[in-house]
Amino acid sequence: MVRFDHREPGTSEAAWVSVGVLDRPAPLQVEQVDALVVVAAHPDDESLGAGGLIGRLADRGVPVTVVVATDGEGSHPDDDLDELRAVRRREVADALAALAPAARLVLLGLPDGGLREHRAQLAERLDATLDAAGGPGGPGVVVCAPWRGDGHRDHRVAGEVAAQVAGRHGARLLEYPIWLWHWGDPSAADVPWGELRGLDLTARERRAKERAVRSHTSQVRPRSGLPAVVGQEMLRHAARTVEVFVEAEDASAGDAAAVGPGGSLGRDFFDRFYAGRDDPWGFESRWYEARKRAVLLASLPRARFRHALELGCSTGVLTQELAARCDRITGVDIADAPLASARERLGDDAELLRLDTPRRWPDGSFDLVVLSEVLYYYGRGDLDLTLDRVVRSLDADGVVVACHWRHEVPEYPLGGDEVHDVLRSRTDLAVQVRHEEDDFVLEVLARPPVRSVAATEGLR
Repeated sequence: MVRFDHREPGTSEAAWVSVGVLDRPAPLQVEQVDALVVVAAHPDDESLGAGGLIGRLADRGVPVTVVVATDGEGSHPDDDLDELRAVRRREVADALAALAPAARLVLLGLPDGGLREHRAQLAERLDATLDAAGGPGGPGVVVCAPWRGDGHRDHRVAGEVAAQVAGRHGARLLEYPIWLWHWGDPSAADVPWGELRGLDLTARERRAKERAVRSHTSQVRPRSGLPAVVGQEMLRHAARTVEVFVEAEDASAGDAAAVGPGGSLGRDFFDRFYAGRDDPWGFESRWYEARKRAVLLASLPRARFRHALELGCSTGVLTQELAARCDRITGVDIADAPLASARERLGDDAELLRLDTPRRWPDGSFDLVVLSEVLYYYGRGDLDLTLDRVVRSLDADGVVVACHWRHEVPEYPLGGDEVHDVLRSRTDLAVQVRHEEDDFVLEVLARPPVRSVAATEGLR
């Protein structure tokens, strides 16, 4: 989970330089490029992240197309949004004129902050753009898009869609980080140093990039009484003598692992997340997590259960507490690292499986299914399939417990409230218990008609 506030100064450029951001990345090879397609989630992404590359290839006569997915109207939500859209469109046109006057600019006008809900439209337009740019594609066509780990939801979605389209066309994929430089810890495991590639910029290219960035006046200067969205430290990151990209050895394979066919986060995402971290969620250290587990356990409508299934069991902290109230428990996770910790914790007290749900599913039936902080990792198609499988494997007297964080996490395909809306919309489940706080919502559901605990025990 990445959280940041653009109003904070963030990680200094001096900190990145001190760990070698200018000379540590391997050189970026761009000698054999036949066409460049740059994808930007918002106007200014193209200049901040790839302005030097655009200028370099345009100067060589390489055809350049820049696809801007949204008009960036979310940067100042209190402005006249139609006017702001027009301003930002003019700014990106001016920026591109500074970098590559002959480049083709494609403005899609999708909703700022809404790319997750418009994946299909973005993919369709990118497919058409690559058809026009390079025919069937091939390694001579380069797709350059926001880095999927950048910590901004629109950046993630734009990067995921671009990776999928590039894979279909056989094109080479480059990704440019922007917000990583703001929120990242240069010494942390989530900086992909091994995949970073550096493009040394000439003085002329740096001047053109600076003009392009400064063309985005609405973002680099205060507006409507608000501080600049792109602050001084972000401008220092953009002014480097080296433009830095992420290039995985097998980008199409990495994307297939990170984002599955149902739009869900895949094993690669969680493998990267757990790398070098024993307790990344703070299950063992945070009172918030301990209290939430206590609320979940107190909400169970029976003292004991025959066989429980926990999806997304992670390191097994909740699994261990559930096991004390179950004759059997099966825990499932997509990643190996947390399951290794869970096996150390639980020993023979639980059956622990690595499965890519929902396409693979544990055998047996269950009278308790626990879905704690897991459903928002699924795309909508996979969420529906998961819930279908949950209900099919649920005993007649079984209950489902769902508990999810309610605040937005840009990396996740869905939000906590969204998945609970889907749960409540099902006709084969009915709500027995609902607990809602600002931070999380918890619901216990069962096959209708449901009975309260008091009614089940004959107290009324």
